[in-house]
Amino acid sequence: MKTGRNSLEGNVIDLHARRIYPGRVEWEDGRITALVPLPGRRFTRQICPGFVDAHIHIESSLLPPAEFARHAVVHGTVATVSDPHEIANVLGVAGVDYMLGQAARSPFNFCFGAPSCVPATLFETAGARLDSAAVAGLLSRPEIGYLSEVMNFPGVLAGDRELLAMIAAAKVAGKPVDGHAPGLRGAKARAYAAAGIHTDHECFTLPEALGKIRAGMKILIREGSAARNFAALEPLLHSNPGKCMFCCDDLHPDLLVKGHIDRHVRRALKGGADRLEVLRCACLNPVEHYRLGVGLLRVGDPADFIVFEGWRDLRVLSTWLRGACVARDGRSLLPRQEAECPNAFAARERSVADFALPQCARTAAKLPGHGRRGGSVFPRIHIIGAIRGQLATEDLCETAAVEGGFLVADPSRDLLKVAVINRYVESAPVSIGFIRGFGLKRGAIASSVAHDSHNIVAVGADDASLCRAVNGVIRSRGGLSVVGRGAARVLPLPIAGLMSPGNGAAVARSYAALDKAAKALGSTLDAPFMTLAFMALLVIPDLKLSDRGLFSGKRWSFVPLQDGAGPV
Repeated sequence: MKTGRNSLEGNVIDLHARRIYPGRVEWEDGRITALVPLPGRRFTRQICPGFVDAHIHIESSLLPPAEFARHAVVHGTVATVSDPHEIANVLGVAGVDYMLGQAARSPFNFCFGAPSCVPATLFETAGARLDSAAVAGLLSRPEIGYLSEVMNFPGVLAGDRELLAMIAAAKVAGKPVDGHAPGLRGAKARAYAAAGIHTDHECFTLPEALGKIRAGMKILIREGSAARNFAALEPLLHSNPGKCMFCCDDLHPDLLVKGHIDRHVRRALKGGADRLEVLRCACLNPVEHYRLGVGLLRVGDPADFIVFEGWRDLRVLSTWLRGACVARDGRSLLPRQEAECPNAFAARERSVADFALPQCARTAAKLPGHGRRGGSVFPRIHIIGAIRGQLATEDLCETAAVEGGFLVADPSRDLLKVAVINRYVESAPVSIGFIRGFGLKRGAIASSVAHDSHNIVAVGADDASLCRAVNGVIRSRGGLSVVGRGAARVLPLPIAGLMSPGNGAAVARSYAALDKAAKALGSTLDAPFMTLAFMALLVIPDLKLSDRGLFSGKRWSFVPLQDGAGPV
């Protein structure tokens, strides 16, 4: 994007020198030509390098890259470090190429990584597989900036050859390596870092984050739609700001239209952190760590910057990319771009009987004392315990509800059924478990956004509602659905079952309506669909469900649903 000669006056924020001074920024043809101090002048507006999301999956916005950028710039974001492993798990390298092609239609600064975990584990069915040779090929391309989060941390610690080959390829290419190791501490965290891992965005306690910093890692403070770790990690902004960056990881469209990294900045400033250190975390640190080609208000840099007023109540007035204004006064000036809809979706519609779960006869025989009523045995089962604001879950165990020899949901105890359906095979067995924490009193919700293999995941209060919600997703060849109160709603996501080609504002409204409908069914979660999307992510402990069965991230193995039974 080229522009002529321009200038703008205000309080210039120099993050390298850690100073703020009244001045004039001058630029020509998209690059800064001069920074002129204006002693004695007084301004209320600040001119600052733009914000960077240091780790985000663009797909979680339900929008393709160019449409995501249209909304992100409104909030002062000029760049993202983006892991495309969601679409890569569906479409492989072709999915990464799709994201790169869409990103090229926007002046926004996208830095895409080479996905390291496609599939995330061998305990689920994905749509593609990227081995070390494929990942090395991606890393050799100049448009790929880093090795995306190495999620299989047990594999790294065990010396998995494929994973170590990917890390080695990143070293050869001179590119950073992102980590993903929730709860990893002590010697194991040090060994993980020593393998060549540079960052982690999964810390959910301060001691864990401090231990990883001591091991040489940088911490990405995450606050998104599902995982919200800012409160726990905020002290790092006072003790170790040079080792921190901000990220969302996953951000659904209803939140994206309202804010982005500017939320982190406002929260940090209100918490009393040093304003220049906060801005270094939001702007400078990610640019330097990932070696982004993003301007930092230096002569010769691209003219990428923002203008804002206020500090505790920071409000972005305008955003500039390569010297062109791309957002002003809460309105994006970037044009909409058309998006193609590649996909991989073979699943057929299901019947209610597919969601029935017979009681295991062996369990009944072995547990005669576990709750009898009307001659029925009520076995103990493993239950996924969803935690509000976290991606981690608990492994709970208690008595199941049984009707006519079948295990059923019991909404009165917040004991709901959870199901995962393989989307890549026309007909495959439905994987079924139980979950607590969603709070649905009736109906069901379903989604083809199900990290990381993106099979269909659903939670419901009864089998009929589960079936109807799942079939709504299947008929749309991907999407989000809610069933309840006699009605069914679907937001189609025809781009790989992950994204919509529609206008971002309209997608946000549709998503907000689905979110409202899910909460009307009783869900108390802040983001029911975002939480649902992580109930099949096996690499985050403890208990999750794949299309092949119930899985413990701590044990790194399948576990029986019913005591005495194998994986269901």
